[in-house]
Amino acid sequence: MLDNRFDPAAVEDRIYRTWVEADAFKAGRPERAGADPYCIVIPPPNVTGSLHMGHALNNTLQDILCRFERMRGKDVLWQVGTDHAGIATQMVVERQLAERQLPGRREMGRGPFVDRVWAWKDESGGTIINQLKKLGASCDWSRERFTMDEGLSRAVVKVFVQLYKEGLIYKDKRLVNWDPKFQSAISDLEVLQVEVKGHLWHFRYPLADGVTYQHPIVFDEDGQPFEFETRDYIVVATTRPETMLGDTAVAVHPEDPRYQGLVAAGAKVRLPLVGRLIPIVADTYSDPTKGTGAVKITPAHDFNDFEVGRRHALAMINVLDAEARLALKGNAEFLDDAAPGADLDIVLALDGQSREAARKAVVALFEERGLVDKIEPHTNMVPHGDRSNVVIEPWLTDQWYVDAHTLAQPALAAVREGATSFVPKNWEKTYFDWLENIQPWCVSRQLWWGHQIPAWYGPDGTVFVEETEEAAVASALAHCVQAGIITDEEARELAGDPDRRAALITRDEDVLDTWFSSALWPFSTLGWPDETSELKRFYPTSVLITGFDIIFFWVARMMMMGLHFMDGEVPFKDIYIHALVRDEKGAKMSKSKGNVIDPLSLVDQYGADALRFTLAAMAAQGRDIKLATSRVEGYRNFATKLWNAARFAELNECRRDPAFDPRNAESTLNRWIISETQKAGAEITAALEAYRFNEAAGAAYRFVWNIFCDWYLELAKPVFMSEGSGWKGETRATTAFVLDEILKLLHPFMPFLTEELWARTAETGAPRTGLLVLAPWSSLTGLDAPQAEAEIGWLIELVMEIRSVRAEMNVPAGAQIPLVLVGASEEAKARIVVWHDVLVRLARLSGVAFEMEAPAGSVQVVVRSETAALPLAGIIDMDAEAARLAKELAKAMDDVAKVDAKLGNADFIKRAPEEVIEEQRERRETAQARAARIREALVRLSKAA
Repeated sequence: MLDNRFDPAAVEDRIYRTWVEADAFKAGRPERAGADPYCIVIPPPNVTGSLHMGHALNNTLQDILCRFERMRGKDVLWQVGTDHAGIATQMVVERQLAERQLPGRREMGRGPFVDRVWAWKDESGGTIINQLKKLGASCDWSRERFTMDEGLSRAVVKVFVQLYKEGLIYKDKRLVNWDPKFQSAISDLEVLQVEVKGHLWHFRYPLADGVTYQHPIVFDEDGQPFEFETRDYIVVATTRPETMLGDTAVAVHPEDPRYQGLVAAGAKVRLPLVGRLIPIVADTYSDPTKGTGAVKITPAHDFNDFEVGRRHALAMINVLDAEARLALKGNAEFLDDAAPGADLDIVLALDGQSREAARKAVVALFEERGLVDKIEPHTNMVPHGDRSNVVIEPWLTDQWYVDAHTLAQPALAAVREGATSFVPKNWEKTYFDWLENIQPWCVSRQLWWGHQIPAWYGPDGTVFVEETEEAAVASALAHCVQAGIITDEEARELAGDPDRRAALITRDEDVLDTWFSSALWPFSTLGWPDETSELKRFYPTSVLITGFDIIFFWVARMMMMGLHFMDGEVPFKDIYIHALVRDEKGAKMSKSKGNVIDPLSLVDQYGADALRFTLAAMAAQGRDIKLATSRVEGYRNFATKLWNAARFAELNECRRDPAFDPRNAESTLNRWIISETQKAGAEITAALEAYRFNEAAGAAYRFVWNIFCDWYLELAKPVFMSEGSGWKGETRATTAFVLDEILKLLHPFMPFLTEELWARTAETGAPRTGLLVLAPWSSLTGLDAPQAEAEIGWLIELVMEIRSVRAEMNVPAGAQIPLVLVGASEEAKARIVVWHDVLVRLARLSGVAFEMEAPAGSVQVVVRSETAALPLAGIIDMDAEAARLAKELAKAMDDVAKVDAKLGNADFIKRAPEEVIEEQRERRETAQARAARIREALVRLSKAA
């Protein structure tokens, strides 16, 4: 006997163990040897991570597809694994060392520190894996991978070496996002733009060699200058005064008339404090409409300036060290062309100061020399490290780069030609924009935890990139002989002496960006570079499900690597991009706002099924999810509704009957619900095939709650209660049959509840042959019953229309009202004979009559060409009700007008957060829908008058 209520906490762990013990999630099950393959690779969560709502959404959608396709008979591999998360993991372990007052990383040394990280990973890493199991994820856990396991590490090395030898990986000096705290380059994804209130300093840079020019200071109504002053300086503005020490040019727009004469004459400015002569260059980067139209160019400390510097072959002078302190003494690039003197001596005394101290000192020196034109308050976005929380420095340094532009071309073509498709399709534009404007990909990181770059340097600095140290030594020996560094005989001696041979070369200390190893994920996890059976069977994978924020960082790079290393084959056929999960007001979740919702807390409170169904039901393509706890509670109630329906069926002896054939059902009611079951299955299947998760969940919800529970079981009650009903046996068998189909259709969304009911409903009926997770998907055909639908559908719509009128017209809940069918057809009369008692009970009627004309004071509704009249005169005050509805309509229209005023206000649209604007649009839609319903009610009242 089923319990009074479904308790997720009591069954979820037990059911999950049952699935695992049965190898239910394992790919390559013997009975599926000839089945079509289906593969999804999980976006590997950080080994340091814990489940957040984005993970919950992403993995719920993946699990829905995997369970769906597994039930459709496919050989499903949901490839699972975790990412080593270089900087995050290193930070965790370093913090742990500090808390335990143990030697730090540098005191410990690289080898012992890396061993310590591995120990942490084995003991504490991978917490998120168990949390995914708590969510119900049906991954093939026997194939769990790690981006630094032996196989994946071998793949990483092979890819790096091959790309290097193909000329697609190289070392270069370029600007990177430099984190002074971690002293490493970091990716754009690890940079947060933080709004900071500061200042904009306007500095005067003197023109060299006594040059002057006429600068306009007064303009007429047409914006034409008519008053000028003679200037021997150019004013530039900056938010970072300390970087001016590395300026190598001033840029002006080529069409700016104020400076065209200076550019034509080759005029220069003398950089204050340093004395370096720097050119005035014409470049479209300068905006003549902003400030003075002149901008200082510091190529080594600003990404835009770096590009200007490349275009004009400017010197690139780095004035900061790895800790973002001034590095001036002994800095050959800085000292070259500097003018010796008192100012330079003062500046050199700033060597070693932090950026913040140097900024104050430079501003003070400019003020002392009368070179500050003005200072304005200024708010701008400043990049910060997402983990270090320090200001990120654009820093010129030697790094390893991938020629992403070359690799991007096949990746662009693959999507343009349809080999891979984005869902929703509009994300293709983002993909194209990024790849068409792609820059070299910096893949080196100054960390110890990660894949150490397979590059070694010889005694003359020559680099040798090989898969092993032995191969690098061999290359170094050959090079040194050819270069005359050693003789053939010395080479032979070195080759036979491991100690001396190892001293010949020094390995690059940097490690690879974690995105480099994860870019290989679709094929490296399947065993590449070995030609494994899994690689042959499951590559390319079927679909990738991920968030839009890593289309560039991960998706595009997997496309590039997959096409390059897998003989031009894309890594996945489809890319489904899901939206963000926001709070109930539409704001992005963040710890600082205090609006983060913990998915594990929701699982503990409402069960995994309720959370999963909520996320699926709200996952409309292209729309962010506004998650409220009340929605999860609502879908917990949905689970309870199904559980109670199963209990109702059990109490009425609705047992599974293997001999039951739905095609032989005779009762109109049973033929109708069987037809509706087939329809729901087709609708859910089509929606899942199109990645319309919300539509699939919505179809399942409507069928289970409304059609099966609210209507079928309600209409079947008289059959169950009647001792003399000839349809009782068929109705019991039909109910059990439909309940089985419901469990199949709901299983991808609510696996725990459905698996439990699958087992429990077999206790009093025919035994099961296996677990629901491996049961065949509902695939009913040939069960359409148009005549049954016409009859039952008409009955249901009639009851719903009557209920709607009662609600709209404020008919007292306990009042029984008459129903008159006007000019009813013989078919309608026959239906009333069959369903009279049900209709009276469900619509709270006093009776049903047939007339040729509608009685006076009746509200009329039309249901499938049949007119029904509800005489309400004397039951409600028609005039008072009309007045009430008119007042409600005015209020609804007033609500629409208020929202329209806001949305029509350009200033509001410009300043209001996105979630506030969206909330207003939703309010407008709600008010308009309410107004439409009220108008319909008023029309009905007017006709009844």
